[in-house]
Amino acid sequence: MKALLYNGPRDIGYESVDDPALQSDHDAIVRMVACSICGSDLHIYHGHGFSEDVGFCIGHEAVGEVMEVGRSVSRVKTGDLVMMPAAVGCGACRSCLAGNVLGCDTSSGTCYGLSSALQGVQADAFRVPAADMNAVRLPDGITVEQALMMTDALSTAWFGARNADIKPGKSVAVVGLGPIGLMAVEAAYVMGAQIVYAIDPIAERRTLAEQAGAVALDPAEAIETIRDATKGRKLDCVIEAVGAEKTVDLALRLVTKRGTVSVIGVQQARRYAFPLERAFAGGLTFRLGTCSVPEELPALFPLVQSGRLRPERYISHRLPLSAGAEAYAMFDRRDNGALKMVLTPD
Repeated sequence: MKALLYNGPRDIGYESVDDPALQSDHDAIVRMVACSICGSDLHIYHGHGFSEDVGFCIGHEAVGEVMEVGRSVSRVKTGDLVMMPAAVGCGACRSCLAGNVLGCDTSSGTCYGLSSALQGVQADAFRVPAADMNAVRLPDGITVEQALMMTDALSTAWFGARNADIKPGKSVAVVGLGPIGLMAVEAAYVMGAQIVYAIDPIAERRTLAEQAGAVALDPAEAIETIRDATKGRKLDCVIEAVGAEKTVDLALRLVTKRGTVSVIGVQQARRYAFPLERAFAGGLTFRLGTCSVPEELPALFPLVQSGRLRPERYISHRLPLSAGAEAYAMFDRRDNGALKMVLTPD
């Protein structure tokens, strides 16, 4: 079969690899129907990944059809159309059963496609461990592309909005308007935000945020504009969806006293000069971390089914898997309005 392999910085190969095989009675083998590139995949693409490995299959967002299951798998069967939450747990401990993969009692919580330890899903087929938990049948009324967005991006956006303490009537900013940031704008309004400021240097992305109802700002004008609009009070809730020091700093400068900053941009810096004195004086709440996708899905399914959230609108390109290297390069350069890149089998 074919798969996209990370072979080094900016080197994605479309290569032949061995077919996946069951390694446990709890595994399933899934044929990929659609997969997508996440912003965090670019960290790996740039050579600043999560391991020193090369030659592994990349990617952690996919929907597929079950081809084979181990004899201990009972919740999914051959032929089922399933989505794979990016966060993978053991599926048996108390934390995983509650949806909190990050708190897995067996320390088995991981993610597809970060190293050779668990191969990724940008491939014709892949192995799903603990399939009763880690392969979720698509509910009625959820399309393949909607489910694909829910495997990580939409779930992370919703998680970031929850962590920002957004309540009806609150004022909100979203810093960074990649797919997750744009979805966070929608999530904020669903949670009852009175106003959402959407901040990004790319004009086309600001336009998309405006179409979702936000007040779009260039980062250079954000602090002054928001200070003037709020008569110096600034904002109740800020979501940072980039993962850079300057955007985290901007988020902290936009929040009001006793406000909340939620950081969901994947952090690559090992150290950050956190303004502790200013945060302490302002009584700020500061949260950061990665999303446990299974924890967010119960709330998201009805919102997507009803059309209140429409994550598929941020899919900008649909390409065959064989064009994976081109898709990564285009996404990296932000060519032609690149947002969410979806890959399908050739």
